[in-house]
Amino acid sequence: MMATRAKKPRRPILKKPSNPSLRDPVGVYCRVRPLSRPDQECCIEVISDTTVQMHPPDGYRIFRNGEYRETQYSFKEVFGTLVVQKKVFDVVAKPLVEDLIRGKNGLLFTYGVTGSGKTHTMTGSPGDGGLLPRCLDMIFNSIGPFQAKRFVFKLDDKNGVDVQCEVDALLERQKRDVMPVPKPTPGKRQIDPEIADMINVQDQCKVEEVDEDNVYCVFVSYIEIYNNYIYDLLEEAPFDPIKPKWNNCNTPVRNGDFIPPQSKILREDQNHNMYVTGCTEVEVKSTEEAFEVFWRGQKKRRIANTQLNRESSRSHSVFIIKLAQAPLDADGDKVLQEKEQITLSQLSLVDLAGSERTNRTKAEGNRLREAGNINQSLMTLRTCIEVLRENQMYGLNKMVPYRDSKLTHLFKNYFDGEGKVRMIVCVNPKAEDYEESLQVMRFAEMTQEVEVARPVDRPLCGLTPGRRFRNQAFQEELSRKLEMRGGPVDAETEEQSVLETILQNFPPLPTCELLDINDDQTLPKLIEVLEKRHKLRQMLIKEFSKAVLTFKTVLQEFDCSVASKENYIKGRLSEKEKTIAGQKTEIERLEKKIKTLEYKIEILEKTATIYEEDKRNLQQELESKSQKLQRQASDKRRLEARFQGMVAETTMKWEKECERRVAAKQLEMQNKLWVKDEKLKQLKAIVTEPKNDKPERPSRERDREKPVQRSVSPSPVPGDVFKTRGGGQAVQFTDIETLKQESPTGRKRRSSPSNPDPPEDAAESEWTDVETRCSVAVEMRAGSALGPGYEHHAQPKRRKP
Repeated sequence: MMATRAKKPRRPILKKPSNPSLRDPVGVYCRVRPLSRPDQECCIEVISDTTVQMHPPDGYRIFRNGEYRETQYSFKEVFGTLVVQKKVFDVVAKPLVEDLIRGKNGLLFTYGVTGSGKTHTMTGSPGDGGLLPRCLDMIFNSIGPFQAKRFVFKLDDKNGVDVQCEVDALLERQKRDVMPVPKPTPGKRQIDPEIADMINVQDQCKVEEVDEDNVYCVFVSYIEIYNNYIYDLLEEAPFDPIKPKWNNCNTPVRNGDFIPPQSKILREDQNHNMYVTGCTEVEVKSTEEAFEVFWRGQKKRRIANTQLNRESSRSHSVFIIKLAQAPLDADGDKVLQEKEQITLSQLSLVDLAGSERTNRTKAEGNRLREAGNINQSLMTLRTCIEVLRENQMYGLNKMVPYRDSKLTHLFKNYFDGEGKVRMIVCVNPKAEDYEESLQVMRFAEMTQEVEVARPVDRPLCGLTPGRRFRNQAFQEELSRKLEMRGGPVDAETEEQSVLETILQNFPPLPTCELLDINDDQTLPKLIEVLEKRHKLRQMLIKEFSKAVLTFKTVLQEFDCSVASKENYIKGRLSEKEKTIAGQKTEIERLEKKIKTLEYKIEILEKTATIYEEDKRNLQQELESKSQKLQRQASDKRRLEARFQGMVAETTMKWEKECERRVAAKQLEMQNKLWVKDEKLKQLKAIVTEPKNDKPERPSRERDREKPVQRSVSPSPVPGDVFKTRGGGQAVQFTDIETLKQESPTGRKRRSSPSNPDPPEDAAESEWTDVETRCSVAVEMRAGSALGPGYEHHAQPKRRKP
């Protein structure tokens, strides 16, 4: 039975270290492009170095009630229309280049609607280079003297890098020289006039602290993401006469010189970093060479003419700069080939295609499909940012949908903590782009709340610093001494010259040919010369022995001095070690303190998050209450207006009613006064008439013919007035004055003077005294033409029998 073979254990996956406790927010910047025409309406205003204000254009209403609202958005920094490219580079891209040289990754992308100036910001224009050429210029200004020779660093197909020895690198260079492809010419390059102004940067910007004991190498690659497929813009597609070509009608064509490029796939390396397999990566040694490679790929990028932009990018472009670095050996002469000592960092410069609305671009066919894929990939990016924000703010563990788009899948390791992320939001302030710019601003505001773990600095190699310059000083001193001695600089040539000098001091050998058997001169001469050479050799050996002894003495003295220096250095090292131990103790104490403070900060951040949430809830509640109060105030004003109208109407109605009632009451009072006047007149007439005269009752016909003039009303007689059942009024006196007068005849007056000649006995029965006559009630009949109270119906007081 065969023994089962033990399975080899799998190598542990190494991931680039990062510090999850230290996080940096995504840096979001805003750049406002100038208007193309001075008469265009502007809807974006820069109000400070970190804030922009958007206001709706004329005729645009945000709310249903017709109110206009101005919104403000804050960024890490805002670049106005007059800000130059150098200012943008110094603030945004320069820190990323510094991190690249220190071995850290970086991602910089431009985001905005189509025609907002993204490509201009990234690439630039003639005479005004953008971020990409300035990054390249800063990199080569910093590492120029410390670059390795070509093919010393070699990239593998798994997103890694190896260091070759000098022999293998030399073979690679020779192989490259014999290839028919154009070789990079040393010295000054012939630059394409089309791009010469873009890379002619006069700033000479560079990183100050560069590790001079390392060697560096730069690789560049250029890809595009078109319709959610990845294409290599630097790939040289050869002509294949066997494989059929395809035209626009999807039919094979045999006679063609162009093969459609093949899309690439994404893979994950052992450090969980995403990379494009089979992508062309070119080693470059200068800014001009790197930008020429970029421009060669830029010509292949897909652009098209739309209603909004004459040269609209139809794909997302990604220019990747990889920087490989490795330390020199202890002698400072050769590169260490240990893979653990090699550092590979990269800077990705992304020019995103602009979001657009098809109803504005009037896109059809391929343009419509391109716009749909562009908007879909940007929507996936927005969704990933939103999920990351929710996970970090609320402690959730939602899955981030990186794989929904090639764009987000390629850069997922950056958001997981593999470097800094910077975004430049480009906006066009014209009124036609207001709605799209509003969505861009909201996305930027959300992106600022996402935090990325800060990567840890790479460890030191442990070798003595300053190795490169010591080796250079040694080589220069050796060359100087050899020049002073007049010998060649090369060591092999020096050894040959010493050997020739020694051989010249020996006597020349005579001819050793024996032509005759009896020749007795050749051998003695040869013996004599050899003896001389032997004596000379012995003498040289003695001198060499003396020189060896002298050299040994010098070496012993040198060893003694080295030993004393080593003892001194050991003493200093022990002191330094004690100092380092003390510093380590202090560092540990500070680290503990930092952890305590970080814990407190974390608690405070959570508390602040809770308070912020409460603040948002209270603000929302306050807004709802304010809206409710506004509605109540509006209802109150409406009711007040309604009540005021009703009060005014009621007031007018009651004023009219009061006027009518006052008029009726006045009329009634006038009638009452007139009645009283009439009654008083009648009473006065009754009281003041003589006894011998009989009262005559005026006839109605006489009254109609001759109206009686009304006299001034006398003072009122005390009495009460009551309404009668017949509709009239009656007066009841409360005070009675009795008038007595004796008649000479002893007869009483008659009550009615209507009959002038009554009989004697009838007259006596009809007469009454004054008291009886004053107690008669006077009644006014309604409807009488003679006025109220004209007719008197007297009820005589019954006489006692």
